[in-house]
This record gives sequence, structure tokens and C-alpha cells, in this order.
Amino acid sequence: MEFSTVIREKLSRLSGRPGVYLMRDRLGKVIYVGKAKALNKRVRSYFQAGRYHVLDPKTRALVAMVADIEAFEVKNEAEAILLEGKLIKQYRPKYNISFRDDKRFLLVKLTRDRFPRFVLTRLQKPDGCRYFGPFSHSSALRNTLEYLRKNFHIRACLPTDPDERDYKHCMNDILKHCSAPCVNRITSEEYQRWVERACQFLEGKDEVALEEMEKAMQTASERKDYERAASLRDALHDLTTTVKQSARKFARDMPRAQNPDSELAALGQVLGLAQPPRIVEGFDISHIYGQHTVGSMVHFVQGRPLKANYRHFKIKGATVEMKDAETAKVIRSTKVPEIFVQNDDFASMREIVGRRYRRLSDEGRALPDLVLIDGGRGQLNAALLALKAVQIELPVAGLAKDEEEIYLPDRQEPIKLPASSPALQLLQRIRDEAHRFANTLHEGWRRKQIRFSILDELPGLGSKRKKVLLQRFGSLEQIRAASMEELQSVEGFGKRSAESLWRFLHPGPSPVSDDI
Repeated sequence: MEFSTVIREKLSRLSGRPGVYLMRDRLGKVIYVGKAKALNKRVRSYFQAGRYHVLDPKTRALVAMVADIEAFEVKNEAEAILLEGKLIKQYRPKYNISFRDDKRFLLVKLTRDRFPRFVLTRLQKPDGCRYFGPFSHSSALRNTLEYLRKNFHIRACLPTDPDERDYKHCMNDILKHCSAPCVNRITSEEYQRWVERACQFLEGKDEVALEEMEKAMQTASERKDYERAASLRDALHDLTTTVKQSARKFARDMPRAQNPDSELAALGQVLGLAQPPRIVEGFDISHIYGQHTVGSMVHFVQGRPLKANYRHFKIKGATVEMKDAETAKVIRSTKVPEIFVQNDDFASMREIVGRRYRRLSDEGRALPDLVLIDGGRGQLNAALLALKAVQIELPVAGLAKDEEEIYLPDRQEPIKLPASSPALQLLQRIRDEAHRFANTLHEGWRRKQIRFSILDELPGLGSKRKKVLLQRFGSLEQIRAASMEELQSVEGFGKRSAESLWRFLHPGPSPVSDDI
């Protein structure tokens, strides 16, 4: 079976990292979501010509419908499971079976009772409680909670405000698992300290407990107490699985307290600037299904967005105007090509940065104190070439998504800041806003593409009959949902033309015979 150029190109770009992949049909609809330990091996396995005929009928039908592939890299398999479930619930693809229900992953909730306790939930509510997760390994999580209750003496009883009457029936106190704050065995302040230690452990910040358990396991093994060693081994595995997953930072999903002045001061210090950058402009490049490349620029003043100065860029594929022959010679000697296709991220970044600052320079307008590029070394170098081409010098930094590393022109190794760093949080906020702003332009393009261009691909369907179809049904989705009889009733459509349209919109067997 022959596969399209788009498919072959996407396959060649896949990395060997864990991730999630989306398969779309030619209408842009997601028809399958999958996860992989190695994206390149897993996704390519669908499109090996020698294996196509040995695939099961369902998988062959899926592969025949795929017109585009989109991949998202993650850090590990646990993240892939979570993202896969989220995307399946979002798109509800026809070829997925797992995760089709509305079941959510487990969260750990710390209640706001007088004596807080840990409970499991699947829904995070705006109730002021503290939440941890989500967690994909439910059995490991339940075992971890049991460990926390036993070793940090956290109550497990159900009453919101337990008293002496509840204490009389408390099995956890009998088993010496609970610290019994309800009868003042310890003070409320002491209990809160135990709770905070348990929270730190659940967040992956208390490694001492894991180290102690590992030593205890080794000691039990040396004493040939293999039953206890095996028990500790299993518990350690569960704890490590939960703690590692909890230590993941979904930094862009959670709101942060913002202090722009301290963030700007920290950012200026990290980047080695003479003073905190008052004006920062951030750039991003995005695609729709590998097509319709768009660039976005956001404008921040004193750490806050100024949306009146945001800009969209439709990528033209044009080269940056050179102001002198020497600069042109330098750029031609680099890996960034003079002529490029629209989905070349490096060249697209070079184009929009060049267009932005050439215009500011020509109009004599103020330049920013810092330029932030969404990407790593390649995107950063493309932006530097654009600035060199228009003879402008500005501080530039790149923020790579995968590891949240900061790339600078004069440093060979990237800067890795902790997730709590105010400087990193400001850069992430600017980068994420640039990405969000790019998507606002994508939405309009996506609607236009689905409504018009797909029908243009059907041979023999002219503009007049396409207009009649849209007037009759209102949208491409309504045309796709129409029955054969409804299509035949449209002016200008007979049995053959209606079946031809139906086959085009529904790859696979036709509901009518082939001898019509």
C-alpha cells in the first residue's frame, strides 16, 4: 500500500521518546489516539508495507483512513498514559475502545477539616482543598496512602470533626496507626506538622523515607528474612511509582501567584542583563495538521501582557530582507535555507522575527528589552540570524518545552532553573501566552479549511454544486451525516454523483451496491 507524502514526512520526524500520537482523517477529525514508549517505532509499525496485509481488519481500515499524524512527546510512560486518556476523552475517536467512558484518573485530596485527612477523588473542585495528582497507577497510589497513614500517623476515620465518642470505635488507634488528635494525644499543631511532612513526601520532596525503606529492605534480605524483604520491595516500588509521578510538574496547568517585579529582577539576574527587562516580546510558531503555519508575538510590559500590541504573522515563505552583502553572505553559509517550505520552524521563526524588527526599525519605534523564542538552540539561532540581517542587536533567549531549559547565545550549555524559580515562571507565562494567541488564528483557519477545501478535492464537483450542498445542509459535517437518499434529492445530484460524494466522505464499504 502506498502512503502519502505527508505521512512519510511525519514518520521521518518522529523521535524515539515516549509520547502520544493522534491519527486524523482527511477531514481533520481525530480517529485514533495511542501512546508509545518510543514514538518512531510504534507509529512506523502501522505503515510498513510488508506488514499491512497481516494487520487485523480493524487496523487496516484505520491505516487506510489516516491522512495526517500529530505527535506529542512526554517525559515518561506514566505521563503518556495520562495524556492519552485526556485526549481520548476530548476527541472520542471512533477507533479507540479504552478510556471512552467518563472515568477520570485518581487525585489525592487533603481535606480542610480541623484534623485534615487524605481521601481519593476523581474530580478537582474549587473548594480550597489541596490536591495531588492525577495518578495513573491506582493500586500503587492506594498502597502509598496506606503507607502515609501508618507512618505519618494521619487519621483515616470519616467524621469531619472526630471526638471522644468516635475515638472509642477507632481501629487505627488500636493498631497504633493514628496519632489521635481528637482526644488531645498530640496537639493540633503537632498533627499539622505530620500532615505537612506527608504532603512533602507525596510531592516527592522527602527522599529520606524512601532511603530508609531501601536500607530496611537490604537489612531484611541480609538476615534472610525474605518475606519482609519482598514486602518492603513491593511497598518501595509503589511509593517510588507514586512519588515520581507526583513530582511531575504540570506547570502550565496550574495557576501561579505572580509578582512581576520580583520575577523581572530574577530574570534580569539569570540572563545577565544590566537591568530587569521592562518590555519582553515572545514569539511562537504553530501549525494546523502540518499546514497553515502561523507565527504569533505577544508583548509584555512590566511582566504583564499588553494585548493591544499582540501580532499574528501568516508565514509567507519569503526570505528576510538583507541590509548589506556581508550579512547576506553569513546567512547563506548557515543551515537556515534561503528558500523553504512553510512548515520549516527555523525558517518561519527567522521570517517573523525579521519582519517584526525590520518594521520597528524602519518606523523608528522603541525596541523591547528582551526577545523570548519558543524553542531550543535551532530556533534561537534562527532569530539571531534574522536580527543580524536587519542590523539590530537585542538580548534573545530561547525556552525549550521538553525540559524547560533556557538557551542563550553566549552559553554553550542551557540554563536549568527549578520549577519554583520566579524567572522561569515569567518566561513560561510569556511562552504559553504566545502559544495560546497563535491558536486563536488557527481556529478560524480550521473552520475555513473544513468547510471549503475538502470538497474541492472531489473530482467533478464544481463550485455551483458545492454551493448548493452547503446551502442545503449548512456545513460539511451535516453533508457527511446525510443519507444517500438525502444526497440524491439535492439539485444536480443523481445516483452516481451522490454515491461518489458519499464514498469520498466515508472511506470504506458503500451502503449501496457497486453496480449502480
